[in-house]
Amino acid sequence: MSAGSVRLWLRLEALAILGLALLFYAHGGYGWGRFFLLLLLPDLSLLGYVMGPRVGAMSYNAVHSSVGPLALGAAAWLWMPAALPIALIWMAHVGMDRALGYGLKYPSAFGHTHLGIVGRASEARVPALA
Repeated sequence: MSAGSVRLWLRLEALAILGLALLFYAHGGYGWGRFFLLLLLPDLSLLGYVMGPRVGAMSYNAVHSSVGPLALGAAAWLWMPAALPIALIWMAHVGMDRALGYGLKYPSAFGHTHLGIVGRASEARVPALA
């Protein structure tokens, strides 16, 4: 199996995550205004890159991993039901980013992700990440 086909499966998986988050959000009857208002909020973690690529990758990965929204969703299910729409919006964001090819970041450079190299960095392939 080539690296390209693995990336395709990962992106399809992300599309499924996005679709399920949207489905559960719609089924919950939550407001779409809030959804669109908060959908890009996790991208504020990109401000970590002001401190350099290592801090930027850490802040980006902390917010763009599925661990956070899953933990918040579990907390919502157990004792904070009001947090469920936030968890679903957050998970939708993670799924959307991954479906678009934006993966978790390596500290070497912004464009080096677990899904491959994106952006200008893709022009200068790094063998360990290609």
